[in-house]
Amino acid sequence: MNEKKLLGSETAKGGFRNEEKVIKRFNNWKKDKVAQEWLKIMGYFLEEIEYVKAIKISGGYKTDVQVQVTIKLKDAIDCENLSVKLVSNSQGFNQIDKREIDKYVKMWNISKEIEEILKLFTGKIQPRKKVKLKDSRRMLLTEISESERDKIINFFSKNKILIISDILKGRGKFSADWMLVILKKNEESYEWVLKDINTVMNIFGQGDVRVTNEGSLKIGQIGMQRKGGDAGRESAKMLQFKINPCLLFKNN
Repeated sequence: MNEKKLLGSETAKGGFRNEEKVIKRFNNWKKDKVAQEWLKIMGYFLEEIEYVKAIKISGGYKTDVQVQVTIKLKDAIDCENLSVKLVSNSQGFNQIDKREIDKYVKMWNISKEIEEILKLFTGKIQPRKKVKLKDSRRMLLTEISESERDKIINFFSKNKILIISDILKGRGKFSADWMLVILKKNEESYEWVLKDINTVMNIFGQGDVRVTNEGSLKIGQIGMQRKGGDAGRESAKMLQFKINPCLLFKNN
């Protein structure tokens, strides 16, 4: 194989309704020009490939599709793990991670003080009554004290690389190697971009950690919010992280 390319983008005809279409294209790689482009971006010479098998990965992993590539005259099988984002709005945001705060506490060794602030932010614990709140169920980061805001910013700044890696790449055997974003332009065409996960993390990590005017947190280009919705059920108090996947198109 040659060295892995960092990016690729192309506009083509057709459409993607779900990840199964991505799998179908890879499994038909000998005839599918788009799949061939993806394989080349991943660093493969087409003439050296003997067999390709793509499968769907379920279970809450960052990887949505795993592509298994067998090279001629080689005993081993290469595995490429893809995080697939199907979008229809170039300005839209996709959730990339959501969990109960207690799980993030364990993942990132969060202190009791930071944990309390995050639970105030999501409404997991009752808001303080010292200030007038925009939402009586919780406290925005603009409604906590300046010293607490500084502590939140310092924590996420200090652990920025770990946090970005966990929410974009993940951990373990099904951590993502690539992100494939497919933007539906209209009924007849789509645009795609494929980048390796280290480049993806660098792009979404650009920028400092800051509290927004709306009272949420931005970690580079990643937004941190209270999940909300769910008809007010307890799951609405989860913490979630969001990105605009189409940012990858702007960094070609």
